[in-house]
Amino acid sequence: MKLLLFLAAFVCCWATYAQDNPNLSDAISDCSGASNILQPGSFNLQFTAKGGIVKDFSSYPSLSNVSEKNSLWCSFKAPYNGRLTLQASVSEGTLQMVVFENETKDVCDDIFKGKAEIRRLILSNETTVGLDLITSKNVLYPIDMIAGKHVMICFLSNTKEKPMVDMHLKFEPNDGEMKPTGENSDGKVVDLRRDKDVDALSILIRDAETGNPVVSNMTITGIKDLTALYNGSDFFITVDRSGKIKLQVDAEGYFFVDREEPVSAGSENEIVIWLEPLGEGKSMQIDEIEFVPGSSEFLPTAEPKLKRLKDFLALNAAVKVEIQGHVHSEGENTFAGQKLSEARAKRVVNYLVENGISKDRLTSIGYGNSKPIYPEAKFAYEEQANRRVEIKVL
Repeated sequence: MKLLLFLAAFVCCWATYAQDNPNLSDAISDCSGASNILQPGSFNLQFTAKGGIVKDFSSYPSLSNVSEKNSLWCSFKAPYNGRLTLQASVSEGTLQMVVFENETKDVCDDIFKGKAEIRRLILSNETTVGLDLITSKNVLYPIDMIAGKHVMICFLSNTKEKPMVDMHLKFEPNDGEMKPTGENSDGKVVDLRRDKDVDALSILIRDAETGNPVVSNMTITGIKDLTALYNGSDFFITVDRSGKIKLQVDAEGYFFVDREEPVSAGSENEIVIWLEPLGEGKSMQIDEIEFVPGSSEFLPTAEPKLKRLKDFLALNAAVKVEIQGHVHSEGENTFAGQKLSEARAKRVVNYLVENGISKDRLTSIGYGNSKPIYPEAKFAYEEQANRRVEIKVL
């Protein structure tokens, strides 16, 4: 009973917060639902044929004649000082682009209030847009960014369809700024130790199949001095304060990894993160997508991981996945357990579709309790592991 009252209060508080923040939306057709581009590369995005819930341009008189009826947002945060270039093209219709840069930490709130600077604006009726040193009517100069600056890129389509956007994004460091030491197979060392003779934190990112280093984007939170976005494969960092850090690791062509690890000040800490390459038939367990007990309603704490899954699919638009639902119960698989697992899998699919992922890329299936990770679960964490959501690449 206390748990239900707590959940009800949490949901109520979240609803109030959302009402007080009208620019909140998880749809990729809105700024706050933008797909996060965590490292340069090639991406396939897809329009939703919708304009989103929020009128993101409402505070910009210069954009009053620009239609938001079919929009697509993505974001990029500079990991170091560098220059942003990109090329984007659509399979049908024409493509326009608006690029905003943040004033405060909340770039979408800046845009909603008209505070964010419009860095680039391309409204020509062409099939391609870009940022490059060689300019034209639909290609403007690159954007120089300092570390930590955040840009939001809004693509606009003149069609009522869902065209694909083929985007190639580059971010080249300025001279002397964290230049790579090699390709993925050679790795990239980021040494931030103040004294190389003192024990430090080392984080190594490796391919789970080959053992080779994988150049990745890694976000660290949890300890203030370490909180940052890093890019590399081998990291060496001085730790002045003990505690727990949260790691989010993303690399093109791999499943993402989220972990929490303890670290100790002045001690040698080594963390190895194994990234699983994407491939047909491979699956991944998504932790923290949790539901109200006995129902298919999401707990509010599921929102960050749902958005993480949405970003992963938005930036890998060629990937089709099966959403699998699993429940925990003792004994044989029951009709009720089977239906609940199906409902939960469908609820995840519905969230993804509502927020811009094409339904054609998603299927759902429920397994009830027929495939437990712990057949004879004795502890709460084992029961929670059985009660899970998985994705399988099709």
